[in-house]
Amino acid sequence: MTDWDDMRVFLAVARTESLSGAGKVLRLDPATVGRRIAKLEETMAARLFARSPQGYTLTDEGQRMMGHAARAEQAMAGAMEELRGEAGSLTGQIRIGAPDGSANYLLPQVMAAICDENPGLDVQIVALPRVFNLSKREADMAIAVSRPEAGKLTVQKLTDYKLHLAASRGYLERHPPIRTLADLKNHRMIGYIPDLIFDKELDYLAQTGMDTVALASNSVSVQFNWVRHGAGVAIVHDFALTAAPDLVKILPDQLSLTRSFFLIRHADDRRVDRLNRFAELLAQGVRREVARLEALT
Repeated sequence: MTDWDDMRVFLAVARTESLSGAGKVLRLDPATVGRRIAKLEETMAARLFARSPQGYTLTDEGQRMMGHAARAEQAMAGAMEELRGEAGSLTGQIRIGAPDGSANYLLPQVMAAICDENPGLDVQIVALPRVFNLSKREADMAIAVSRPEAGKLTVQKLTDYKLHLAASRGYLERHPPIRTLADLKNHRMIGYIPDLIFDKELDYLAQTGMDTVALASNSVSVQFNWVRHGAGVAIVHDFALTAAPDLVKILPDQLSLTRSFFLIRHADDRRVDRLNRFAELLAQGVRREVARLEALT
């Protein structure tokens, strides 16, 4: 029979895909983590991980175990809240995955406000330019720019947001005027590395009439900082513009994009009151913050 401590070790290895990574999370020696996993597999009479030089990946049995372990984790967190008499406030750790645009320019202030109201809450933001695998419990929930097409997931639309061409005043003063989209051919364009675009909704280049970008990154923050430092022209989130007052929208009447943020959760988590409450606070906060920031641009 397994106990909660076994589940903590299992979840840490499953999420980090390594003994050393799990050891850092659990503050245990990697060799100890390895012994715990071996003992758990012996107890369960099942091979939960496939070992390789690249790390530990869940087997089919491990994937089935993952759902039960994650539900046990959430039940334990809920029980701790009640035992502490803190059922009215959120406590414990919640990890949210997000593309780096929202992770840098929206979530910090939204999460800070939520934590101010729930001082026992620990929030982790994993900012990565890719789709998160909630089945592997890489995060408790994730923000995405399109609806997932498969998986045992629930999807909630958070809000629409706007994007426009932008450049710094200094850049515009040093380069030819931009009166039409055709004028962009005379300017250095900034954007995504084409083969690293992880979601079709981020493929903005066709909207500009340009075929290539001179400065490219898979990170929105890198692109934004290039624009901020006068390196060229890019399509920028309106909600990020207030972070760099020197930036100016270009041709807003000729090019205006609308995209959406979605909150993605594992379907099993619908029964977890703690995550439901956090998700609602997150949704309200993101909507308010996008509306506030876009009104300033």
